[in-house]
Amino acid sequence: MRMLEGVIEERPTLESLSGLCRGLWKGRVSARSEDKGRVCRLDCRLEHLIEVCDWLANGLHFAFASLIVEENADPLWSLTYAFYKDGASPWVHVTLRMDESAAVPAADWLEREAEDLFGLHFEGHPQLGDFVLHEDWPEGVNPMRRSFDPRRFQGRQLDQKWEPPTIVAATGAFAMPVGPIYSDFAESAHFLLETVGEDVINTIERFFYKYRGVEKIAEGQKIDRALLLAERFSGTAAFAHGLAFCQAVEAISEVEVSPRAKALRTVFAELERLRHHAAAITGICNSTALAVATSQAALIEEELLRLSCEIAQHRYFFGAVKPGGLACDLSESACKSLAAALQIIASKQHELDDMLRYSSSFLDRLEEVGIVQRRDALALGLSGPIARASGVERDLRKLFPYAGYKAVDFKVPVEEEGDGYARLRVLFQECAQSAAIIRAILSALPAGLVCTAGLDLRPGAALSAVEAPLGAAFHWVRIREDGAVARYRITPPSFANWRGFLLAAENFAFQDFPIILASFGLSNAECDR
Repeated sequence: MRMLEGVIEERPTLESLSGLCRGLWKGRVSARSEDKGRVCRLDCRLEHLIEVCDWLANGLHFAFASLIVEENADPLWSLTYAFYKDGASPWVHVTLRMDESAAVPAADWLEREAEDLFGLHFEGHPQLGDFVLHEDWPEGVNPMRRSFDPRRFQGRQLDQKWEPPTIVAATGAFAMPVGPIYSDFAESAHFLLETVGEDVINTIERFFYKYRGVEKIAEGQKIDRALLLAERFSGTAAFAHGLAFCQAVEAISEVEVSPRAKALRTVFAELERLRHHAAAITGICNSTALAVATSQAALIEEELLRLSCEIAQHRYFFGAVKPGGLACDLSESACKSLAAALQIIASKQHELDDMLRYSSSFLDRLEEVGIVQRRDALALGLSGPIARASGVERDLRKLFPYAGYKAVDFKVPVEEEGDGYARLRVLFQECAQSAAIIRAILSALPAGLVCTAGLDLRPGAALSAVEAPLGAAFHWVRIREDGAVARYRITPPSFANWRGFLLAAENFAFQDFPIILASFGLSNAECDR
């Protein structure tokens, strides 16, 4: 891929981006301001798409957020490649409009997804086909197309077989299957581990065994019904995804959320992060067969679940957030009780961290195992604790403060090693940080209402971003004139972070695989949306 020459700015502005576009493409790529200067939209021709995206990612060091595909009337297709950098730089939306016969250069998983769901062919992509839709889906059926009617869908075909694309052909090579069915509550995913000896040489993944068509179901739904979908496609991050959806709706309708609602949204989001990380720590302890530590971590997780239920009437925060604010408030006594409980829980987690830190048998299973280098984390667009464990100091709460994060001072935990133990240390640090953020907000909670009355829905579209427990989550919402959802696009953190796991699992022994898997703590359900 050719690297374009141009002035590389640490924090490019809307004006400098426009000027660079004029200099590099002589008017063939146009730039305009949107969303009150918060977005720079670059209208791009097909032949310049890969150069523009390369310039943003490698020249200006923007991070890729999402690919949003919309089926329109004229032109038929609109593709938006969304990029972000920091709070001082605008978001950049590279928009390509084309008819059905046009081809698009490769952009890996998101384009593979669009090929399956929309029937778009991305020229030059080496791995098109059999991604989201498995072999039991009839050829030519694309469930996200407007012409697709699920009521008339004739069912699936069962006469095709999947052949894994194995690459190891040496003498004695074999492939070990893991999944897709697991014990306990793990969602379906299949991994084929290729090897000649004890170390995994290549990992072949297969997800989407339970594709639910959330984005298709959302089309034509009223906002309250679409919010139910947003909360439920990943139960362990229900509040984060519900918040992202609501923020998009609020941006379209230009609704200002009250200071108290912003503060309490932050409280709920951090409590969800704390509970999520506690569960991830439990999984790591369990993967290394530390029975006592697993029990202690599980007890902390259960305490946090009960605490969540006390303040929000649901252990996983379903129904807590709504457009305009929150569905529930916290009394003064509830705030004091929550702050006191979190202080005790933080102390227990600190004790567990100390215990694990001095367990040599435990550390032997995590240190220098499942390594993701910083350059790979950046190249793959990893986010959240996984990226921060590889030295990538990127956190949407800091880059683009939403809810009440602008009023909170905290430092993003970062480790450099990129191994399993670095990921565990980040989880513990973020747990302590979440508890401290909640206590700080509760000590100075603004007065007032928690929900804005009379939400006036308007037609339009917006992209919302939140730092979910697993990383950056992006929700694109387009609302029709009648107030119903025209297009809902979700890009969850697991969708990108699974690629980091596949890289980390290679060149390590078979027995390391479940431990590396636990150290990533990813969600299959987020992908099977």
